[in-house]
Amino acid sequence: ELLDDFIEEKMAHYKTERDLPAVDGTSRLSPYLNIGILSIRQCMQILFKDGYFQIDDIGQQTWLDELLWREFYLHTLFDFPRVSRHRPFKENTDNIQWRNAPEDLAAWQQGHTGIPIVDAGMRQMQATGWMHNRVRMITAMFLCKNLLIDWRLGESWFMQQLIDGDLAANNGGWQWCASTGMDAVPYFRIFNPVSQSQKFDPNGDYIRRWVPELGHLDTKSIHEPYAKNPDLELDYPKPIVDLKASRVRAIEAFKQI
Repeated sequence: ELLDDFIEEKMAHYKTERDLPAVDGTSRLSPYLNIGILSIRQCMQILFKDGYFQIDDIGQQTWLDELLWREFYLHTLFDFPRVSRHRPFKENTDNIQWRNAPEDLAAWQQGHTGIPIVDAGMRQMQATGWMHNRVRMITAMFLCKNLLIDWRLGESWFMQQLIDGDLAANNGGWQWCASTGMDAVPYFRIFNPVSQSQKFDPNGDYIRRWVPELGHLDTKSIHEPYAKNPDLELDYPKPIVDLKASRVRAIEAFKQI
């Protein structure tokens, strides 16, 4: 029923809405795929039945791409089993000097980093066992690039929290963000979480839902509350890291390997 509803109601807008965390634009099928209630073959069957699939339909094509990413990570796990044993696919990245920063890790886990979109995602996961995919990428990259904390700690935390936690997909996603995996993002490409927030949650609706202490702020300030006034008094932490300086630090750490 959920699959049918997605095909009939959401597929047409999937390409444009799947990255908007405040919009119910994703399939929400991942928990059922993870535990075997739904199979990849069933998804493919309904997508291709009776001439339904159109190669020029961007919504259908995008969903197919996402299903294939899932299969790609499963095959990666099968062909390179070391990635299931806490090893990076790119073996030289084992030499990265990750920070030992338990306080920063705890702030990230609890959703108290001072970066609203990151905190919203971490709190959503803690409350519901699920996090929007776009925000998963933002929170993951923030941990392993801006905080320069070992991606394996984040991978483990996600697996403990997510109801759709899948070893292959979770590992693949984290290694993509950390630039340690197969076909991963280049190490110098680092998401700016504030820019991501402004682009994909422009009105701050997602942040207002999960970080209610910022709900009274306007649509510009909610993405970076202390940007204009560092002395602003809020019941919300100030950023635990400078985004620009930490980006430079991460790039230098990768250059050293």
